[in-house]
Amino acid sequence: MSRFTLFLFFVLTALSAQSINAAASTHKSTTVKSARSSSSAVGTHHHRHNAILETSQKKKQRNPLVDTNSLSFVSRGGADTAATMPEEVKPGLPSSVKLLIGAGGIYGAFLYYGSLQEDVFRYTAEDGSSFKQAWFLQVLEALANVVIGFVGMQLTGATQGIPKAMFAISGAAQVSAKACTSLALANGLSFPVATLAKSGKMAPVMAGSLLLGGASYSIREYLQVAAIIGGTAVVSMGKKKGGASGSSSMGVFYIVLSLVLDGVTAGFQKRLKVETEKAGVKPKPYDFMFWTNLYMCLTALVIAGGLGEVGSGLAYCSANPEIFTKITKFAACSAVGQSFIFYTIANFDPLVLSTVTTTRKIFSVLLSIFLKGHSLSPTGWSGIALSCGGIISELQSKASGKKKKT
Repeated sequence: MSRFTLFLFFVLTALSAQSINAAASTHKSTTVKSARSSSSAVGTHHHRHNAILETSQKKKQRNPLVDTNSLSFVSRGGADTAATMPEEVKPGLPSSVKLLIGAGGIYGAFLYYGSLQEDVFRYTAEDGSSFKQAWFLQVLEALANVVIGFVGMQLTGATQGIPKAMFAISGAAQVSAKACTSLALANGLSFPVATLAKSGKMAPVMAGSLLLGGASYSIREYLQVAAIIGGTAVVSMGKKKGGASGSSSMGVFYIVLSLVLDGVTAGFQKRLKVETEKAGVKPKPYDFMFWTNLYMCLTALVIAGGLGEVGSGLAYCSANPEIFTKITKFAACSAVGQSFIFYTIANFDPLVLSTVTTTRKIFSVLLSIFLKGHSLSPTGWSGIALSCGGIISELQSKASGKKKKT
């Protein structure tokens, strides 16, 4: 079985690298096309100036009072300067280095983030108790993102006139989805199963669009979602029985609820985009990070306070400093990872980001299995392969769709 797992790991590594490469190539080809169009326009502009010069020189021969110094200056400062402009505005780092920074930062931060999240909910104190305060955890995670978002917003400049009401609704839905994922882990659902299930978030989005929006999808899209969900179910059944069936059932309930809330969040985020366009504002990345996480933090704080999780969470962390260290690192990884996401958005096509974040989930699952002692039967491994196949197929369809558009 160990040879098979290593083989699967290397195959997925190769496929992920190929997907990221393809996405980056698509972005690069689009940029090259724009550059060629720009160069063509510059060439045309240059020829026009040459024609003007020749005409003026002929006129000068007929009329010696006409001075061509100004026209020569236009030629040097106009066409020649335009021709060299692409070289002057070239970015300091090549695209390959930027991709390495962005993808490497996302992988590093969120792979560790996932590992720490699993550690937090698998932690057992000396008295046998475990950490259950999922909403309190969301308060701390969102707070770390608020701090980084605020610093970034001050450095890049805050956008005025943002419709904060929609940010509040979107943030509340988003933190609820994240809290339900944490509650699924706290109630016994394994990290690999939860992560694979979250990769199928397209399912509630499709269902909502079909029921409410009258959308239509291709057979391939249905098969992709079916592969991810079916594979997750197979992995869940393929795990060696441990005896917390009641908790596991609650874990499944919370992860399904999290997926539903993902669909709701997607709808609110679309409305947020419409509202910002109506208001005539274009929020910067750190505006989104700060305001979304501020309302996430406030929502989580109200719910955690109502459930008594703030006091009990602080007491548990005080009695168990080891888990507080893990929670602090977990929150920091979330904020750092978000910053790398914004860096990637700023330098590459959204497809590149989608490829990196999606393949990261696959590696999170595999690392959890390798490092956290999860034991899977051959049936469970077939479920892993099925889910990963659905995820990679989704990425390839996105990449092919982007190439057709460009």
